[in-house]
Amino acid sequence: MNPLPPMHDLLLFMMAATVLLIIPGPAVLYIVARSVDQGRRAGLASCSGIATGGLAHVLAATLGLSALLVSSAIAYSVVKYAGAAYLIYLGIRKLRERPGAGDVAPVHPASLRHIYAQGILVQVLNPKTAIFFFAFLPQFVQPARGSMACQFLALGLLFLGMGFLSDSLWALTAGSAAGWLRRNPKFLRNQHYVSGGVYLGLGLATALGGSRHA
Repeated sequence: MNPLPPMHDLLLFMMAATVLLIIPGPAVLYIVARSVDQGRRAGLASCSGIATGGLAHVLAATLGLSALLVSSAIAYSVVKYAGAAYLIYLGIRKLRERPGAGDVAPVHPASLRHIYAQGILVQVLNPKTAIFFFAFLPQFVQPARGSMACQFLALGLLFLGMGFLSDSLWALTAGSAAGWLRRNPKFLRNQHYVSGGVYLGLGLATALGGSRHA
């Protein structure tokens, strides 16, 4: 049987997913920070990492582990604070970078492979993604249509594909803007504060965000 819902429900799913995707969250802010810091190629590498990390949540939802995560305050807290600590670490490391004696800050770009791996970790440690798959996807899964695992997998992969396209637009837009910003000497002297501030703000927002178990 077709693991996707009927066309009416599928269009509703895609509309709702689009609304969720265009609202900037942890993944989008990470992608924008990377794109501004190192350009469009780095932004697209982070998009690929985010999409790959999302596969972990899709498989977790498929295997029923998302239900365990959101039903356990301890499991939720472990993932939440681990993700927050990692983002804060990225922010502090970025803020500790120091410009050289001239007007232009020295460039120490991370490799695309490293950026890709960071994107995976950022998304895997994002509890909001797990909650999304637990709270949103089940509305479009019906036992009468056959294997629920196949339905979860199909919808999850569709969402990841839509997310990759949306994230890529963020990366290309931010990367293009970065080209202009990098011709601004003042920005060059202070860009590490911008990127570091984004990471720190993201980490603090994750740590201080309300828990569904409250």
